[in-house]
Amino acid sequence: MPSWLPRAMVLALALYACFRLGSWAFDQLIGLLINVLIAFFLALAIEPAVSRMSARGIRRGFATFLVFLAVLIAGVGFVVLLGSMLAGQIADMVEEFPKYLDSVINWVNQTFRTDLSRVEIQDSVLHSDWLQKYVQNSATGVLDISTTVLGGLFRLLTIFLFSFYFAADGPRLRRALCSVLPPARQAEVLRAWEIAVDKTGGYLYSRGLMALISGVAHYVLLVILGVPYAPALAVWVGLVSQFIPTIGTYLAGALPMLIAFTVDPWYAVWVLGFVVIYQQFENYALQPKLTSKTVDIHPAVAFGSVIAGTALMGAVGALIAIPAVATLQAFLGAYVKRYDVTDDPRVHGQSRRRGEPLLSRLRRAWRVPEEDGNGRSADAGDREDPERP
Repeated sequence: MPSWLPRAMVLALALYACFRLGSWAFDQLIGLLINVLIAFFLALAIEPAVSRMSARGIRRGFATFLVFLAVLIAGVGFVVLLGSMLAGQIADMVEEFPKYLDSVINWVNQTFRTDLSRVEIQDSVLHSDWLQKYVQNSATGVLDISTTVLGGLFRLLTIFLFSFYFAADGPRLRRALCSVLPPARQAEVLRAWEIAVDKTGGYLYSRGLMALISGVAHYVLLVILGVPYAPALAVWVGLVSQFIPTIGTYLAGALPMLIAFTVDPWYAVWVLGFVVIYQQFENYALQPKLTSKTVDIHPAVAFGSVIAGTALMGAVGALIAIPAVATLQAFLGAYVKRYDVTDDPRVHGQSRRRGEPLLSRLRRAWRVPEEDGNGRSADAGDREDPERP
């Protein structure tokens, strides 16, 4: 056995053990890392407001507290307003539900020649096996739901805590990061930080603009249908559909459908159809255009980055994919050497033979050359002696 083989085997086993330990640690800390990433982008989003307040003499920590307090007050006020509205509508729906059920049963009896009654349907539903199983599963799942809610609140508190420290101690964090880098690298890091702040702000601006457009469109529909609380519902649809990725559209459309159902059940179908159609228009036409204007990336790149972010990190990846890709593109653009483009018609999607018709070119390409007596084609002889008449 060579003398180096035992040492090589020990080194290989040590490297494998370190790899397994790193994989285990990454799997255990992936939730914390995602929370820190969300907090970092949230801190970048509020950085302009905090910097303006700090430039006017307000301490940076207190300025960050004021920004978070304003966001918290606006969010709590909006939730309380919608909660009171929703509670009243649910109470009205419960009172009117027997009438809706009677109308449906009468329509079924008249259409299909049946003899159904509401009392028989209620008894069959209350004594069904699936309802009893559902109640039992719901009772056993109360603890799981409570644990999920508490976990979500703890995660939200963790995100806000990290984002507060990132925003309040932003200059100290940048100094600590630059202190371990040479001067040339320090300039690059500061430039990347500035680009990230600009792109994140542009992304939030585009989301806010899309929320405004979505709210106005749904407000017009709700007013036409005569659905109550149309302004509050329009604000709900605009904010939830834009700032909650993946499931935000479905959460936003469920509440207007519920309120519209209390007015007329068919109105809920109209609201559902409008939500689906508008979502397709927003995904394929509105969002790529606005994102390309505010974040300065191509619409196809924006659409692809959202899909890739969703595949990698789920809802969080869909939320931060566009500002992350825009920051990376702007930062790497300074290191890509560019040249002047040649003046060629093909650059503009045109052919070099613009004067010759397409049919003439096809005939010339497929024409069989005629041979002369020496076995040469006439075209070849013309090419050899261009002065010959």
